[in-house]
Amino acid sequence: MDSGQKRLQELGYKQELKRSLSVVSNFALSFAIISILTGVTTTYNTGLTYGGPVSIVYGWIIVSFFTMCIALSMAEICSAYPTSGGLYFWSYSLAGPKWGPFASWITGWFNIFGQWATTTSANFSMAILVQVIILLATGGRDGGYYASKYVVIGFHGIFLLMHGLINNLEIKWVSRLGTLAVIWNCVGVFLITILVLAVAPEKRSAKFVFSYFYKDNGSGIGSSPYVFVVGLLMSQYSLIGYDASAHMSEETKSADKNGAYGIVSAVGISVVIGAIYLLGITFIITDVDHVLSLDNDARGYAVAQAFYDAFKMRYGSGGGGIVCLAIVAVAVFLCCMSCVTSNSRMAYAFSRDGAVPLSRLWHKVNKRDIPSNAVWLAVVVSFCMALPYLGSSVAFQAMVSIATIGSCISYALPILFRVTIARNSFVPGPFHLGKFLGLVTGWISVVWVALITVLFCLPIVYPVTSKSFNYTPVAVGGVFTFTMTYWLLSARYWFQGPVSNLGSSPLY
Repeated sequence: MDSGQKRLQELGYKQELKRSLSVVSNFALSFAIISILTGVTTTYNTGLTYGGPVSIVYGWIIVSFFTMCIALSMAEICSAYPTSGGLYFWSYSLAGPKWGPFASWITGWFNIFGQWATTTSANFSMAILVQVIILLATGGRDGGYYASKYVVIGFHGIFLLMHGLINNLEIKWVSRLGTLAVIWNCVGVFLITILVLAVAPEKRSAKFVFSYFYKDNGSGIGSSPYVFVVGLLMSQYSLIGYDASAHMSEETKSADKNGAYGIVSAVGISVVIGAIYLLGITFIITDVDHVLSLDNDARGYAVAQAFYDAFKMRYGSGGGGIVCLAIVAVAVFLCCMSCVTSNSRMAYAFSRDGAVPLSRLWHKVNKRDIPSNAVWLAVVVSFCMALPYLGSSVAFQAMVSIATIGSCISYALPILFRVTIARNSFVPGPFHLGKFLGLVTGWISVVWVALITVLFCLPIVYPVTSKSFNYTPVAVGGVFTFTMTYWLLSARYWFQGPVSNLGSSPLY
């Protein structure tokens, strides 16, 4: 019994999942979900449209700083409470006997909705990317095949099915694929960056990359700070998902140390890799209006058009750009696979404590020590969450918003309880920041999440119409309304927070 398993037993849980992941494997799953090739490539349009290079470069620096503060605060708490429940268990432990159940409830539901939305948006972005790859491979705007919305949803479903099947294999195979994702993302970023910079016959100057502010985007927003803030969504979305290290705690050796290291290292390395990739792309954007135009070969998919143009201008064919996009597609696939892994462990843990309808079903573990039903729950919910796309194309943006804000809120809640209610009572684990630094990073994290929650809910196009309406406040408000209604009408009478499977309450 290692230190992680001993701590788990102290918290009131017996070991049910197979504890075989190393610190590298734990880090790999978080790094695979952050997946720079996935986040940056699929949301680069947002950064380029709202502020251009200034929002992309300086927004990345700003968001990276605050994200690292959140990661450090989470790592400290994870070291003290290394369970698959992760954030909702932390909230329960830190909020005290009176508020623990409610704190656990609201944190858990925001976390699980954020994870479902992350899985949905990442997997759906792969379906869109495949749609664009097929379009470019068949001729682009000159008669290329552009898949319909129904075909895209079909791609989405097929990929989710594949992720479900993979996640029903033994954890060692998921671990190996997670390690492959690390290698693929790192090598892929350097390979693509070097290729496109070497091939592109025209490159922008450093002055353009570090000082050009793109404001003429037709959004109707006249304020430059407002435009810059909207552009931050690209960076913030690209740096979420590192809570996977916490959710894999019960399958990680010495999780009281290695879970924390997994969180911090995944964010730190992603920040550096992301900066390299962003600079490489931005240096080859020769015409912002062209790569964003819906009339170009990639139908407005900026990164795809930039890659395609770089090779086409040099060799007369954009085939090399399509290969670069295929490399990205593999990274997105591995990212989605890891999203389902993390998502299923959260559902498993939340169900273990009776918080999810039909909890007994989602908490079952098969003969390979895998919560198989929770895996398929993640797959089915993620498929259903993409269906609104058939009625409106703004659905994907809504998924990005829920994934970003929902996840960040669930990150901030236990940190808030750590710096308020548990300010003097928190007992750190092997990884700790010290009393002063822990409080400073904690408050910075809470204030940042509160700020972006408000900012990302602002309209992004004026005048506001049914087609241009920012559905973020509706989506986040819907999650909050569901959580509170469920609590007030039912859960407050029976949900007592995490329930020990050793015969007694783990804390109170």
